[in-house]
Amino acid sequence: MPIFNRLNFLYSIANMTDQYEVVDNKDRLQSLFATGKNEELLEFIKDVPTVEVCEYLEEKEEKDIIEFLNLLSLEDRGRIFSDLDLENQLKLFHKYDKLSFAYIFEHMYSDIRADLYQELDKSDQIELLPFLEKSVREDVIHLSAYSPDTAGGIMNTDFATVVVHMTASQAIAKIRKDAPSQKMIYYIYVVDINMTMLGIVSLKNLIMADPDTLVKDIMNENYVFATVDEDKEDVANMIDKYSLVALPILNPFKQLVGIVAYDDALDVIQDEYTEDMEKFMGIVPSENDLDYLDTSSIQHFKKRITWVITLAVFSIISGMIIHKYEGILQKLIILALYMPMMADTGGNSGSQSATVVIRALALDEIQISDWLKILWKEAKISILVSMCIGVLAFAKILFLSSDAQVPAQYSIVTIALVISGALSLQVISSTLIGAGLPLVVNRLGGDPAVVASPAITTVVDITGLLIYFGVVTLTLGL
Repeated sequence: MPIFNRLNFLYSIANMTDQYEVVDNKDRLQSLFATGKNEELLEFIKDVPTVEVCEYLEEKEEKDIIEFLNLLSLEDRGRIFSDLDLENQLKLFHKYDKLSFAYIFEHMYSDIRADLYQELDKSDQIELLPFLEKSVREDVIHLSAYSPDTAGGIMNTDFATVVVHMTASQAIAKIRKDAPSQKMIYYIYVVDINMTMLGIVSLKNLIMADPDTLVKDIMNENYVFATVDEDKEDVANMIDKYSLVALPILNPFKQLVGIVAYDDALDVIQDEYTEDMEKFMGIVPSENDLDYLDTSSIQHFKKRITWVITLAVFSIISGMIIHKYEGILQKLIILALYMPMMADTGGNSGSQSATVVIRALALDEIQISDWLKILWKEAKISILVSMCIGVLAFAKILFLSSDAQVPAQYSIVTIALVISGALSLQVISSTLIGAGLPLVVNRLGGDPAVVASPAITTVVDITGLLIYFGVVTLTLGL
């Protein structure tokens, strides 16, 4: 729909509010649930996004959530339970008897129930398994066997398959039979009788084809896939790169064992982004991160204290440098006034270049073999930035410190030139450090995000002080 048509449509909807009462879905759910209008509630649930139902339920007490869920069909119960956060799922699991929960568990999305199963204690797993259908029991054990960091760990078994020798009409009949339990039927996977992956056919092509057309004549044999042991981040990037709704996952024998859907890929990308941001700010990620408010103060403390203490220890070096040049500071107190500007400017320059390089590495825009090109580019950029910063610093010092007391053998202009020159060198140095450290860490097999903001700031502070006092000593003869 063209953008102007969408705007007109939204405008017309907005102007209908005086004719129709706009009711919040949560309020409507609460009203129907509280008044016992169960039939109306069940009808209303069909039109409400699952995420809004879950947001409504997560504000309720556990007994109210159970009472609400018990009103729904097993399919709706499993669908909504799948979208609740893990903490609530675990709490509700312990409130249900195992037989009642087994019915919900069997109707959950396959990947979500496998994740939940892995979070249960061994004793709870053993108690639950006997109540499950054999196919569900085998499926959840199968999915739980893979490492959570691999494609097998995030895949699900909610996919539709057709056999290569089927006709289009036979294939549609099979899909119709399987579809009620399938989450994804945009792509239909073509296999042989041994579940070996042969190709993909779209639902549209099956419907549009002549009923007697063989699936093998309309399938696409050129398809993208991943293997069960591939890293989940690589799988998510493949889905993003090829704009896929789902990616088939094969075992070493080329048999189709699962798919990774786009929403699972988004979760992986979001988790990776969160992890990188935490590393970037010197926070140690934990395996089972909860929401900010759900994470205890002690857990936050444990995640942050390691880097804070480590960098505090390294900052002692800065104190040692200042102590060594204490005599110079006593002679020229004005130098102390502009030390914070040196530190801040250096930290900002280093963090900027580090961010750009880390992002380019993450997106595969650059390789380690490009290190010379990267440093040369950052050097040219830093020289231009340093010229601007140097001029501004020179003018700032003259403006703010024109009446400052300085020894007779020096003028304020000379001191301003020295400080602005040192600042310019600091910008160049910190930019190259910010660009170079992630490359070195990546080359050594580490995570570039770890050396980002806090680490680079500390290193830049130390080198900045050395540059500052080095330039002052050489130029002013102190």
